[in-house]
Amino acid sequence: MPKNVLFIMCDQLRWDYLSCTGHPHLHTPNIDRLAERGVLFDRAYVQSPICGPSRMSFYTGRYVSSHGSTWNGIPLKVGEMTLGDHLRRIGVRTALCGKTHMTADVEGMKRLGLAPDSEIGALVSECGFEPFEREDGLHPDGPRYPRNQAYDTFMKQHGWPDENPWNSVANSAEDEDGNILSGWFMENADKPARAADEESETPYITGRAMDFIREAGDTPWCLHLSFIKPHWPYIVPAPYHDMYGPETHLDPVRSEDELADPHPVYGAFMQERVSRAFCDATARTRVLTAYMGLIKQIDDQMGRLMTFLDEQGLTDETMIVFTSDHGDYLGDHWMGEKELFHDASSRIPLIIVDPSSAADATRGLKSHALVEAIDLAPTFLDYFGGDPVPHILEGKSLLPILHGQVDSLRDFVISEYDYSMRDVRRRLGVQVKDARLTMLFDGRWKFILAEGFRPMLFDLQNDPDELADLGNDPARSDEIARLERLLFDWARRTSQRTTRSDAWIAARDTIRGEARSGILIGYRNEAELHEVLGAAQADDTKDGNTS
Repeated sequence: MPKNVLFIMCDQLRWDYLSCTGHPHLHTPNIDRLAERGVLFDRAYVQSPICGPSRMSFYTGRYVSSHGSTWNGIPLKVGEMTLGDHLRRIGVRTALCGKTHMTADVEGMKRLGLAPDSEIGALVSECGFEPFEREDGLHPDGPRYPRNQAYDTFMKQHGWPDENPWNSVANSAEDEDGNILSGWFMENADKPARAADEESETPYITGRAMDFIREAGDTPWCLHLSFIKPHWPYIVPAPYHDMYGPETHLDPVRSEDELADPHPVYGAFMQERVSRAFCDATARTRVLTAYMGLIKQIDDQMGRLMTFLDEQGLTDETMIVFTSDHGDYLGDHWMGEKELFHDASSRIPLIIVDPSSAADATRGLKSHALVEAIDLAPTFLDYFGGDPVPHILEGKSLLPILHGQVDSLRDFVISEYDYSMRDVRRRLGVQVKDARLTMLFDGRWKFILAEGFRPMLFDLQNDPDELADLGNDPARSDEIARLERLLFDWARRTSQRTTRSDAWIAARDTIRGEARSGILIGYRNEAELHEVLGAAQADDTKDGNTS
C-alpha cells in the first residue's frame, strides 16, 4: 500500500499552548490524541524564530546560514533543493495547501532562463511544492501582498460581496452600528470576526486539504497543510471568540530584573512597539482570548481531518506531523511577537505519528531528545525509502527515535536570527553585516552569540523560565568558553558542497585516478608510471574489476 505524509504546520503556535504540552486551561483533545498515537518531542527548536527563514529551513533541511534566506522576503536562492525535489524524484507527489512564506528568486530564475509559468519555474517559485492552493494568509488592502482569488470566490459564494473579504470579513469584527473593526488592532481581538466559523481561514484550508487527498487517490503523497493561524491578525469567529476569558490566561513570564540592565539587543527589542503593546494588560488579555480561541478552532479542525482520514481508509498508511514554525512571546520577557530565543519563541510543539508497526513500541512516548526543524525533511525521505543525502540535508532522520532504536541524535541545537531588517539595528548603530544572533542550546545551557556585544547565557536547569542572563557573569567564563568552542566547531562545517557527497569523494582513487586518466603530475619517468599502473591493474584483477 502507498505511504503518505500529512505535514501540518501552524503559524506562531507556542509549544506550551496545548493540553498535551501542559497548558492547564486550553484543552486540545484532537491534537492530544495524535500525541497518544505517536511521539511528542518536547524539546524541538526552530532554526530561526521568524516565519520565512524558519520555513525555508523546514523545507530545505538546512540551517539558515546554509540556505541564505535570512529574513522574511529574502528569496530562497534558485538551486536550493527542497523537500519536493527530494521526494518527487522517488515518485511522491508533494503539494501545498496553505502558507509557505516563500519569496521566489526572480533574478536568479531570469539569469537561468526559467520562466515562472514553466513547470520547473513554478516549482522553484513555490519552494518545491505543487501549489494545490497557496494561502499565505496576509492579504491587506494594497498591492504589496497578492490576494488569494480562490478564497475571495469562496467568500462571495457564501454571500460576502466585499472587495477584500479576507480583510473586511475573516479578519474584522463589526460593531452594533455596522462599522468595520479591523482585526489588526489589538483592542478588537476579543470581538467575533464577521465570518462564520466555516467561512474562516482554518476550516477553509482544511477543506482544501481534504480536496487534495481525494484527488491524489493511490499516488503516494506528501501534503503540507500549513495554517496561517494563530498568527496575526488575532481575531477568531464565534463561538471561539469568548471561550477563553481572563480566568484561563496564564500570567506573563517576566521579571522586573530583566528590565534593570538587559543585554543591548534584548533591551532594544523590548522597546519595539509590539513589545510595549503586550505590556499593556488590557491589550494582552484581549489577544490571549483570541489566540486561545484560534488554537481551539485548529484543534476542532484536526478532529474533522482525522475523521476524514479514517473514512478514506488512509489512517494506517499516513505519517502525520503536527508542528509550528515558531512561537509567540505574548508578553513574556516584556516582549511581543517572536524573533529572540527564549523558549516562548524558538521552541515548538512537534508530534509525529508513524503508522508503521516499527513505531508501535514508542506510541504515547514523550521524547526529551533535542530535535531541530531541519530533521523533518530527512525523516520524510527516510520514511518513503529514499536514499539519505547528508551532504545536502543537514538534519537527521527521526525514524531511529520513532522506532525505539536510540533515545537521542544530537548534543545541541542551533538557531539563527538576522535582525538587519529591523529598526533595532539602526537604534543600536549596528552594520547590516553584524546584525546577527546565533543560539546554541545543549539541553541545559542556552548560549547566544551577538556580534559586537557580550553573549547571553541562560541556565535552564536552575532557571527554566530564562529570567537571569548570566552572559556577563565572570563565574560563567569557563562555560561560555566551552559553548563558544561548540559553536565554532559547528560554524566550520562543510555546508555548501552539495553537488558531491562525502561517500562519492571517499570512493575516489586518490593515488592512481589521475594517472589512469593521463594526468601525470609528479612522475619523474615512465618507469614510475608503469609501476603505479601495474599495481593498479593487479589490484583490479584481485578485486574482480576487469573494466
